[in-house]
Amino acid sequence: MKKFEFVDITTADVAFKAYGKNLNELFANSALAMFEVMINTKQVKPRIIRGLKVKGNDLQSLMFSWLNELLVFVDSENLAFSSFKTEVDEKNFTLNAVCKGEKIDPKKHEIRTAVKACTYHQMKIEKNKIWKIQVILDI
Repeated sequence: MKKFEFVDITTADVAFKAYGKNLNELFANSALAMFEVMINTKQVKPRIIRGLKVKGNDLQSLMFSWLNELLVFVDSENLAFSSFKTEVDEKNFTLNAVCKGEKIDPKKHEIRTAVKACTYHQMKIEKNKIWKIQVILDI
């Protein structure tokens, strides 16, 4: 099973579909996809650890909050993450995560496109055999 793929939906934004065997994996793979838009995550070493707690009203708002809270670390601390351990509580719509990464350094990281925000536009979460989400990022 692939973790994520980029899809061509809109010209002004970037869209991806992420996949997971469970919600924990879906949320981790969505974060990885978002960071892959911004930086080559294979070059990001797990040197700095940050914990994060997020709450939503449903799974969509939880994903929206999760991805946008991660962008706060990019903007405020110049951090990029490449490893995510997530624990999603589907009943209470909460997420606890441990994120690992390092300071963004153009000398050692391939810098790509800046992401401004995650949007609700055309966001879809569904579960068949696996969990799947479509997300559009404002760039």
